[in-house]
Amino acid sequence: MRTPPAGIDAPPRMQGRTPIDPADLVLSVLIPVYNERATIEAIVAQVRSVPVRKQIICVDDCSRDGTVDVLRAMKAVGTIDILIVHEVNRGKGAAIRTALAASTGNVVIVQDADLEYDPADWPTLLDPIIDGRADAVFGSRFLGGPHRVLYFWHSVGNAVLTMLSNMLTNLNLTDMETCYKAIRGNVARSLVLTSDRFGFEPEVTARLARANVRIFEVPISYSGRTYAEGKKIGWKDGVAAIWHIIKFNVGA
Repeated sequence: MRTPPAGIDAPPRMQGRTPIDPADLVLSVLIPVYNERATIEAIVAQVRSVPVRKQIICVDDCSRDGTVDVLRAMKAVGTIDILIVHEVNRGKGAAIRTALAASTGNVVIVQDADLEYDPADWPTLLDPIIDGRADAVFGSRFLGGPHRVLYFWHSVGNAVLTMLSNMLTNLNLTDMETCYKAIRGNVARSLVLTSDRFGFEPEVTARLARANVRIFEVPISYSGRTYAEGKKIGWKDGVAAIWHIIKFNVGA
């Protein structure tokens, strides 16, 4: 963060806000996992390669493909810090809430286990929080970062959901549904979150907007999967997202 010259006040956005000394940064990485045996070791290796002090928390949401055995082996050798196993499948949102409750870092970030999002983008997400400009930073797949070209109707659906969310939150995001949301730890843990499944994204966006925190958006890369490669979200989740957007902005 640049210090204003003597005699010049800090910009209003900096007043009353405390930057985070990079030496004091602890990033809690929340990894919800469901049937990701093929990718979990690779994504954790990518997470560990980022040069930031971190707390890696994996929550297995009752995987049925042997993922939990891989996770237990990783925990045994210290590759991950915390492993929590759901005895029944509760959904991505529930797994994130479980991980968030166990977190202690002064910044938290959700990391999908499917290799679609690259931890190499973290520094871009963390900078506005570290220098005191932001309380939450969304990583947008639609601001010019490199991305794999895939489904047209997914991009249309995402744009519609983001527009509807923006209309009700009065934000101007380009990618409400992004996995990459870096949030100050005390802010994230203060939010009352209830979504169990894919309603987490519209809910956390609505809660942050209602809390009147400073939200930034930065470009990230994205390497989406096909359904043959294991992509889980479908059109029914898009319909459900409309309900969640309305519910958490109007009814809750």
